[in-house]
Amino acid sequence: MRSMNLVDAWVQNLSIFKQPCPSKSLVGFTHHPRFEPVFLKSRRRISSHGVSAVLTGEEARVSTQRDDAPFNFNAYVVEKANHVNKALDDAVAVRNPPMIHDAMRYSLLAGGKRVRPMLCIAACEIVGGPQSAAIPAACAVEMIHTMSLIHDDLPCMDNDDLRRGKPTNHKVFGKDVAVLAGDALLAFAFEFMATATTGVAPERILAAVGELAKAIGTEGLVAGQVVDLNCTGDANVGLDTLEFIHIHKTAALLEASVVLGAILGGGSSDQIEKLRTFARKIGLLLQVVDDILDVTKSSEELGKTAGKDLAVDKTTYPKLLGLDKAVEFAEKLNEEAKAQLAGFDPSKAAPLTALADYIAHRQN
Repeated sequence: MRSMNLVDAWVQNLSIFKQPCPSKSLVGFTHHPRFEPVFLKSRRRISSHGVSAVLTGEEARVSTQRDDAPFNFNAYVVEKANHVNKALDDAVAVRNPPMIHDAMRYSLLAGGKRVRPMLCIAACEIVGGPQSAAIPAACAVEMIHTMSLIHDDLPCMDNDDLRRGKPTNHKVFGKDVAVLAGDALLAFAFEFMATATTGVAPERILAAVGELAKAIGTEGLVAGQVVDLNCTGDANVGLDTLEFIHIHKTAALLEASVVLGAILGGGSSDQIEKLRTFARKIGLLLQVVDDILDVTKSSEELGKTAGKDLAVDKTTYPKLLGLDKAVEFAEKLNEEAKAQLAGFDPSKAAPLTALADYIAHRQN
């Protein structure tokens, strides 16, 4: 068991959101090279020749070549998604009152790629922890992610009718129940992680709870959502504001997913920080790719309303950088993210490497 002093240090240092967000844009290097952030300056170049990505529906077929054998990402996705889906189904059973539980389950079990739970599990395993230590946290981040989608789709927010190829929660259960379903998932996520995690030191569970709470509050997801709402339709939004939105609204929960897995898996502070940097980059990558797909794919291909950002004059990376530059930026983020995994056992790093490639190359 790690000492309490070490965990206390984690609580002080784990979150990028403890300090005020810097005023300079982290993506400003696109126009101002002198402002290139430290976490994008790695000179190690990762070859893409060993990775192929062919995406079909909800699955990705990515093979990352190792010295001994290829890593079958498709099999990994199916295995981990099955574990997570069963755990979610068991955790959120239909109880009284049935309507709220039906609404929670409708969105929670509607499919989805389960990227965040997989990142949580893979981060736990890369530092030597068992999958069982990460499953409750993996479910918790998916519950919170689902909450954010339910609330995002509400008429008072993004006002969308389609999510994961199905009518949005408020279209089925009404706006009032949809709000409460999201609230219930948020509360239960913490209860489930705190009570269902076994075989992990209590101080590590406490550190993980604190990390997750910070990632979704006014220094994380909520901050990004508020700024996003305020900036919709504003023609003067720049790269610095756009990055603030997505570092907080999208990347924060994805980063927390990875850091939670590393904490619960017994990772050292150095391992956790490397994985945090990896996660921060792929979190931003996820949003850049989302922006690209919104202008290049149909609603049928995406499973949600395509072109919505353009219709409401929302600021996106393709809008500010142009489509080609946005694609280049995504490629750079992916390359730099994978460089953070260089010090880990390649066989244990293979799932995170493949997940980064999946996020970069997905088609929906």
